[in-house]
Amino acid sequence: MGITRKFTSMAKLYSQKAFSTPKRLPKKETVQFLLNYSKALKIVKTSQMNFEIITN
Repeated sequence: MGITRKFTSMAKLYSQKAFSTPKRLPKKETVQFLLNYSKALKIVKTSQMNFEIITN
């Protein structure tokens, strides 16, 4: 009888709708920073190592 009670409790819990979160958009400054960073990042591969260089 205890198992049936737990099952119905879980069914009620999972059948409830999840809360909807508002869509969040990044700031223009954040997008610009990431684009500039990706443009400035250079990766130099050698036989033994990889070097990540920021050319700004």
